[in-house]
Amino acid sequence: MELSPLTWGLIMFGTALVLLLSGMPIWAGLAGAALLFIFVQSPENLGTVPYVIYSSLDSFALLAIPLFIFMASPIANSRASFDLYEVIHRWLHWLPGGIGISNMVACAIFAALCGSSPATAAAIGGVGIPEMRRRGYPPGFACGLICVGGTLGILIPPSITMIIYGISTETSIGKCFMAGVIPGAVVTVICCIWIAFYFYFFVMRRGRRLGEPPPPSSPQEAAPTVPTEEAYTWKDRFVYLPRVLPFLLIIIGVMGSLYLGWATPSEAAGVGAVLSLLFCVIIYQAYRPRVLKTIFGVAINESTMILLIMASALFFGYALSNAYATQALAEAIIELPLGRWGIMAIINLFLLILGMFIPPAAIILLVAPILLHILLPLGFDPVWFAAVMTLNMEIGLVTPPVGLNLYIVKAIAPDVAMSRVLAGAAPFVLILALGIFLLCIFPELALWLPGMMIGR
Repeated sequence: MELSPLTWGLIMFGTALVLLLSGMPIWAGLAGAALLFIFVQSPENLGTVPYVIYSSLDSFALLAIPLFIFMASPIANSRASFDLYEVIHRWLHWLPGGIGISNMVACAIFAALCGSSPATAAAIGGVGIPEMRRRGYPPGFACGLICVGGTLGILIPPSITMIIYGISTETSIGKCFMAGVIPGAVVTVICCIWIAFYFYFFVMRRGRRLGEPPPPSSPQEAAPTVPTEEAYTWKDRFVYLPRVLPFLLIIIGVMGSLYLGWATPSEAAGVGAVLSLLFCVIIYQAYRPRVLKTIFGVAINESTMILLIMASALFFGYALSNAYATQALAEAIIELPLGRWGIMAIINLFLLILGMFIPPAAIILLVAPILLHILLPLGFDPVWFAAVMTLNMEIGLVTPPVGLNLYIVKAIAPDVAMSRVLAGAAPFVLILALGIFLLCIFPELALWLPGMMIGR
């Protein structure tokens, strides 16, 4: 019995998901599933496999991925994250929940330098979680804040996942970057409002002043007594700025060149990478062989991992298209009697479930090209959907069982139970969900800045 293209597509997806959930490396699961079905369905096409894999990586746009990763590596492996955190804290400490707000803002700014959620959570969390706990912040809340703050790394540009989305869907990477700016700022502001609200009503109003250590319920939670208030002079506030200002100028330069059309993402990433390394060498003396080995090693390892996953995922997409499964799956979903927003709700639920088990890059490469065949006939903008999909991926990063950011934060604070981390992160996850809702109600939040680029 000959199977229909839709049946082939469902079988291929099911096989790939089983392989991925088995613990097999992502690239091996995707490439293995694709090879298996090409061998079963059209063995005469096996000779084209090397060409397909090579051509999937033969793209100038792909240079942006290793270059943006290299731009982040010197910053993540130096004291730049500490200095950034310290500057923001000195300026925002006077607010209710000021140190928590400082951590959230530091995550947002570091995200604009790094483009990676795990790197953001590790860099800011390594400094911020001990400081928040020392000043009386509930351990679960402190860890949950960093978990979700770290996810801003894939929303606020430059974002590695936005680059992957742009390449896999043939959408302008520059416009995808700009689509994440306002949603990222909105989510950050709402998170900061929640932090201030939480500490005003649940800490300060309960008789414990900000800065007092909590009553220790276990030896691990005991904290030294610290001053209840901190005072910084204007000199104290400005003393770290000369170290941080060059990196802020990198953000402005990279995003400004993209917005004004002066450079492609790959060109902007190249300039940013050179300046990032240069500033770290000058400011933090990152010229020693051991430090340079770490910087280059981290960048090479992460870049090759992502590019290998991309090649395998694009090869899997080729196998789907070769079986006409992509078109059949898209047509089957479009024909569902749910209306355009009903189908969008199903897509969001599907992405949330996938995000619990599979990393963002693999999900985007696996389903974004197929979803595009569904979204375009329904009148949805692919640039707008880049922000919606990224917010879904952010929720997946803090959702068990896989939730990568959960395990990064757990490594920083191993004495905090995972249940308490999840409880602390829950309100922030709801804010990410609110971000998706706001994008659906006000799509201009994601489309206004990209629209301003059209005439440039």
